[in-house]
Amino acid sequence: MNNAEKKGKKLVAGAAASNITPLEPHFLFGYPFVERISEGVNDWLLSSALYLADGNRQVLLVSNDVIFVSKASVSRIREVVSQKTGIAAASIMVSATHTHSGPVTVDYVNSSNDPVVPKADMKYVRYMEDKIIETACNAFHNASPAEAGFLLADGTGVGTNRHDPAGPSDLEIPVLVVKKPDNNIIACMLVCNMHPTVLHEDSKLYSGDFPAFAREILQKKYFGCECPVLYFTGAEGNQSPRHVTRSNTFEEARRLGAIIANAIGTILKKGIEYSSEITVLSLQKFIDLPRRQFPDPAWAKEHRDKLNERFDHLKRTSDNKQEIRSAEVDWFGAEELLHLSKMAKSKDFENIYKLCLPAEIQVIKIGPWNFTAWPGEVYVEYAIELKRKVKNTYLIGIANGELQGYIATEEAEKKGYYEASNSIFHPSAGKVLLEETIDLLKSAE
Repeated sequence: MNNAEKKGKKLVAGAAASNITPLEPHFLFGYPFVERISEGVNDWLLSSALYLADGNRQVLLVSNDVIFVSKASVSRIREVVSQKTGIAAASIMVSATHTHSGPVTVDYVNSSNDPVVPKADMKYVRYMEDKIIETACNAFHNASPAEAGFLLADGTGVGTNRHDPAGPSDLEIPVLVVKKPDNNIIACMLVCNMHPTVLHEDSKLYSGDFPAFAREILQKKYFGCECPVLYFTGAEGNQSPRHVTRSNTFEEARRLGAIIANAIGTILKKGIEYSSEITVLSLQKFIDLPRRQFPDPAWAKEHRDKLNERFDHLKRTSDNKQEIRSAEVDWFGAEELLHLSKMAKSKDFENIYKLCLPAEIQVIKIGPWNFTAWPGEVYVEYAIELKRKVKNTYLIGIANGELQGYIATEEAEKKGYYEASNSIFHPSAGKVLLEETIDLLKSAE
C-alpha cells in the first residue's frame, strides 16, 4: 500500500469484555501435586477483545484470563467468529494470560501422572469458548471511528529472570491505547514478559493475579472508565515475580499490578500522540518443530532423586525462600521429565505431538508495531533477539494454542532447569520459530 492509499484509510475500532469465570467450583490449575479447589472469587476472569480495521484490512485480538486456550478451542473460536463477522480466521489472535488461579482448560501431558490434577471439564471449556466468541463478536459490532497511540513503559520491579535475578530479562512493556475522536477510551492493550504467579498453592480464589490488578488500576486511576484492557503475557518462560515478591498474597499482586499500571499511567499523563491513519495487517505461517530426544528412564529417575534430595536438604537448612522454591520447581521438572521419558517409549506419545503441530506463527501489524504470536511458554532470550533483529516487534506467548510445555534454550537444558525438563520439543525449536518469524516479517516489507 503506497502513501496515497494509506492517507485514504481511517482507523475504526471496537472492544468488548465478558466474564468467563466458572459458575461453580473448579480445580485451580498451575501448581503440581497440590489439590486446590476454588472457594470463591477474588476478581473476575475476563475475556477481552479488540477489533481494528483500516478500511482495507481487519484484525481481532482476544486475551483471556485462563492458563491456556487449546489449539482445538482456538480453531472453533476462529471458525465461529469468522462466520459471524467475516473476519478471516487467520486475522484473529486468541491468547491466554496464563493465570495459575483459574480452571483446567487443557489436558496437559506433564500432569497426566499427577494424581490430583483432573481432566479439563469440557462443559466449562465449551462455556469459555462461547463467551470468547460472544466477546469477539461484540468487539466487532462496537466498531466506530478511532485513533491509536503507542507508548513503551518500564515494568522494572514486577519480576526478574527466575533462575538468576541478574539474568536475561526484558521489562519493556509495549502499550497500544485506542480512543474515539471525542477522547473516550475504547481499549488498551499491553504485553508483559512475566509469569503471573504471585499467588501460590494456598490461594483458593479465582483470580487473574497481578495482571487483573494492573487492568483495574488503569481503568479506575488513568482511564476513568471500565474500558477493556487486553493484557497479553509475552515471553515468560524463565521470568517470574519470585525474587521481588514480599509475600504471595492479593495485596502483593495488587502492588505488582500497580507497578505496571503506574508506569503506563505516568506516560499517559504526559500525553502521547494519536492518529487515525493506522494500517493493520495479519500474517500467518505453520511450521514443524524439532522433537526432543528423552533420556533413559533409569537416568531420569536418578536425576529426580538427586533433585528431590537437594530440595529436602534446603527445606531443613535454608532460610532463603526463593532458593527453596527454585529447588522445589526443579524437582517438579525432574518428576515430569521422568514421566515423559517413560511415556516417550509408547506409541501414544505421537498423539501428543499431533495436538501441537504444526505450530502457528502469527504476526499482527498495527501501525509501526508488530505483535508476533507464538504458542507455548517461551524463554525471554528469543523475544529479546527477535526485537533486536526486527525493530518494534513484540512477542506474545501462549497464543493460538499451546505446546504442552516450554520453548527453552540449550543452556537451560544443560543446567537441568525446570522448563527444559518438561519440554517435549528440542531447545533448537526456539531458533526455528525465530528464523521463520523473521522470514515472515520480511515478506511483508
